[in-house]
Amino acid sequence: MLSPTLQWSFSSPLPPLNFKPCSSLQYSPWSGLQAWRESPLNENRIWGPKGPHSLVLQSPSSAVDNCDSSIGSASSLAELGALVLSTSDPLTKSKLSHLAYSRWRRENLPLGLVSDPPSRPARPLKPELVSPKEIPAPKNSGLPLNAYMLHNLAHVELNAIDLAWDTVVRFSPFSEILGEGFFADFAHVADDESRHFGWCLQRLSELGFKYGDMPAHNLLWRECEKSSDNVAARLAVIPLVQEARGLDAGPRLVQKLVGFGDLRTSNVVAKIADEEVAHVAVGVFWFVSVCQKLGRAPCSTFKDLLNEYNVELKGPFNYSARDEAGLPRDWYDTSSSKMQDKSDKQDKNEKLSLVYDRLASIISMESENSSLNRPPR
Repeated sequence: MLSPTLQWSFSSPLPPLNFKPCSSLQYSPWSGLQAWRESPLNENRIWGPKGPHSLVLQSPSSAVDNCDSSIGSASSLAELGALVLSTSDPLTKSKLSHLAYSRWRRENLPLGLVSDPPSRPARPLKPELVSPKEIPAPKNSGLPLNAYMLHNLAHVELNAIDLAWDTVVRFSPFSEILGEGFFADFAHVADDESRHFGWCLQRLSELGFKYGDMPAHNLLWRECEKSSDNVAARLAVIPLVQEARGLDAGPRLVQKLVGFGDLRTSNVVAKIADEEVAHVAVGVFWFVSVCQKLGRAPCSTFKDLLNEYNVELKGPFNYSARDEAGLPRDWYDTSSSKMQDKSDKQDKNEKLSLVYDRLASIISMESENSSLNRPPR
């Protein structure tokens, strides 16, 4: 059954809202967005001595059989995404994600739709899911610092696979409104995330550990559930907040790993952080697009949605990476907004001052003309 909230949002005009306009900063899409969209399938799923490289797979049909025979019977992108979401084993989920995207690209399958998507993704017994406050500190985790940080990143990447596929599947009934490009982009994101997760698993194994060796939190999926009935909220909450946090944290994590002396893991993390720019850029692009369809101002709508869905913005922000992804600063940084408001107010005052001066000059001239034309007494 279609969500009434989402259906109403697209089928009828929104009530008038007295949003305060944001600054005059303009949205500029990421310069690499079109190249990312047109890039060939990325088979660099192994992290070698010199970085990522491809792995020669079995024939596509037997690879599919080894992962899950049911994927071969799926007839649309939405059905393939639902299969990924229903897969609990993390490694199999990662492989299925790549096979699903590859099959859709190679066979030109339709988008299709799933009217009753999985309420939540299937998960393995481990790691145990706890609240963020219950995640052990590094010294109490039983893992060295590099493995600890890598495990946390692996958990984020596994969730990111499901978040992207859930966006494809959940909003598939609205393909005519959103357009094929929306679903193509988020399936592409899911494929990227599955590659990132694979790198994390490989490196964890090299360090003598595996995913599930320590507890993890379910915060990311809870944020996803908040926005299950509204595509604009989904875009605001996931790519523009959660994935943008990855842009902020990535460089700091890289430096910690370098300080720990694990250059191989730091290189993996740096590559993942670099590729996450595309995912934030995709979110910004489609958020702006949806806002245009709904007749809403993107900046003020973003802020309104975060307030409505109780989503907190946390710094420090990696401004350069966010700028590159096309995420305007005045959307998320209150200090930037205040500075812009101050600048706008100053500019307005200067313009008013010019108007007043001009009016005063005109009044003075009119007074002089009036006294000259007044007949003598």
